[in-house]
Amino acid sequence: MTVLVPTMGSLHRGHQALIKRARELSKDVIVSIFVNPLQFENKEDLEKYPRSPQLDIELATLAGATEVWFPEYEDIYPGAIETLSAGSIGSLYEGESRPAHFDGVLTVVNRLFEMVKPTHAVFGEKDYQQLFLIKKIAKKVEIVSVPTVRSGSGLALSSRNIRLSESEREWASIISKALTAASLEKSVESAQRTLDDLLAQEKAFTKDYGVIIDEKDFSIATQMSQKKRGLVAGWINGIRLIDNMPMNAGHQS
Repeated sequence: MTVLVPTMGSLHRGHQALIKRARELSKDVIVSIFVNPLQFENKEDLEKYPRSPQLDIELATLAGATEVWFPEYEDIYPGAIETLSAGSIGSLYEGESRPAHFDGVLTVVNRLFEMVKPTHAVFGEKDYQQLFLIKKIAKKVEIVSVPTVRSGSGLALSSRNIRLSESEREWASIISKALTAASLEKSVESAQRTLDDLLAQEKAFTKDYGVIIDEKDFSIATQMSQKKRGLVAGWINGIRLIDNMPMNAGHQS
């Protein structure tokens, strides 16, 4: 039994949680580190993506990885690239703001699965839309998800956080505060209103979207939706941040 933890490197405690979960499943844990150009909508963002290979090896090994794998571009894409389509859900929310992003994610994940042939793969819930789409294409691999790991302020851990100053990290905590407050509301309408109102209070945060969705199909949630989730994305000083949380509003048993 082999468990794969696909990453783009710049590892942190969130990645270590994935690796630890993988180690609970098997003693054979492969962590892949590959900054996939197909999922970046602009070259500047790709170039700015933080890289720390030596530290990544140390953190992955400490968390229980048995192999840390750095494939080259030619390994992943040896010839003409057959891009997978993320479909209609892949064009919503994060996909609307980052065209072709999810096509790139699914293409690289599929290639990693073809090369490693794992029995299981572990992903974090922070990238909830990504997790949903990967589950759709994973025919022979069991996908295991791990809850979002957060800092003391509630900020979801992300490799991009290294680019935030202390002040910017504090401003960014409005995202988790707004989601937490919305999750306690009794109706979808009040949850959406709370989310909107609190996000608007932080002037340093530029909202892209903040919405309550039905987990089944990413449509706008209603009171009758069995499972609801709040999704938020936006920018602090040009640095894109995303987060999500389950919503309790009008929970249907």
